[in-house]
Amino acid sequence: MFGIGMPELVIILVIIMIIFGANKLPQMGAGLAKGIRNFKKGLDGKEEIDTTPKKIEGTPGEIK
Repeated sequence: MFGIGMPELVIILVIIMIIFGANKLPQMGAGLAKGIRNFKKGLDGKEEIDTTPKKIEGTPGEIK
């Protein structure tokens, strides 16, 4: 896993706990998961933006 062993991961997690605190970690994890989920949805392309121009009712040159 990127050349990082178990001791390095433990040290990184301890530093993160010291910096952010145990109370913020669940919020950060939830935010990260939500971001990854939205990124995957964007890659799928299921939600495409409709860029076709809409038809305007009325006669040309008419000011509403």
